[in-house]
Amino acid sequence: MAVNTILMDFSVKSSKLQNDQQEELVTKVLENYFPQLFKVHSRSIEDGGYIVLYTAHRGSFITARSFPQGLLTINIEYYKNESDEELISFKCITMLEKELAAQFGKVTSNKFPPLRRGGVSRYFPTSDERILEYDIDALVFEEMSPFQKVQIVHSRTLGNMLILDGLQNLSDRDLIYTETLMQRGKEDYEGKEIVILGGGDGALLYELLKENPKMVLMFELDEVVIRACREHMRECCGDALDKMKGANYEIIVGDCMQSLEVMIKEGRKFDYVFGDLTDAPVTPTPQDETWDFIKLIISTSVKILKPHGKYMTHCCGVACTGAAKMFEEQLLSLNENLEWSTATAFIPSFLEDWLFYQVWRKDPAN
Repeated sequence: MAVNTILMDFSVKSSKLQNDQQEELVTKVLENYFPQLFKVHSRSIEDGGYIVLYTAHRGSFITARSFPQGLLTINIEYYKNESDEELISFKCITMLEKELAAQFGKVTSNKFPPLRRGGVSRYFPTSDERILEYDIDALVFEEMSPFQKVQIVHSRTLGNMLILDGLQNLSDRDLIYTETLMQRGKEDYEGKEIVILGGGDGALLYELLKENPKMVLMFELDEVVIRACREHMRECCGDALDKMKGANYEIIVGDCMQSLEVMIKEGRKFDYVFGDLTDAPVTPTPQDETWDFIKLIISTSVKILKPHGKYMTHCCGVACTGAAKMFEEQLLSLNENLEWSTATAFIPSFLEDWLFYQVWRKDPAN
């Protein structure tokens, strides 16, 4: 069940829209496609153009708005149950578009399939704030934790997908995300000591344990994420979240910064630290709380690395070149004599290429 919104726009000569007859022509065209069309209100706009409000069959609501700069928009809204037919098919929308365009002569026009609003959201943003629509058909889990809104939804093509505060995080089809983060086949984890900061979905822990490490410590703040993924994201986490402690791993629920500070005081060192926390923010400057947090995490993490240890993390979408540049500027600002390499992978549930970093201290001998 959702409110469907169909958007259409026409770029025309402004003189065409100033013709008083155009409003009536638009109404006549709409009458051919919407039974029971009724003009509720019509008025001229102070700075030019007009707006007309209509109702039609099945409680639909239509607005036509002309702008003096040469733009006409048509917005169509109606409520649709799962069993209902579309108010107007995409084929008919195409015919409507052509007929309206013919009224204005040479025009440029656009039309969009229905946007579905209400119920389970189907729309999530890319890293550079474009809108993606997913084939989500069910809300599997939803709970507001003390830290964030945790949801798991089901997609017909991606399986179950973890959503945190309205942002997609991981789906059943995203093994490539975890494998690129850990650089599987390029890094040797056998017999190594590893820290995971975050990683509450359990996917990284599950894949690392396949590599026969000596010990993996995972620090996750949000118990709700662990509980939700343990039950509903088993294609990603397997049985890794079933027990909080095993022969070569332990899951600690709490603030990872407190644990890092304790390990620094104790002089503990690790071969790998994974920053599986927040992504790099897309902001014009690094003066942001999230940037401050990322910088703090990296600076603290490198303090517990062995001489040839590595800090591994995800960053942002490849399209966000500014965010990647600022991430590297943060690395340089730490004065830790760091080097890094990068890797990219197309992530199915993100529908875009994602950037990953591998960071280490330079060898003093070189």
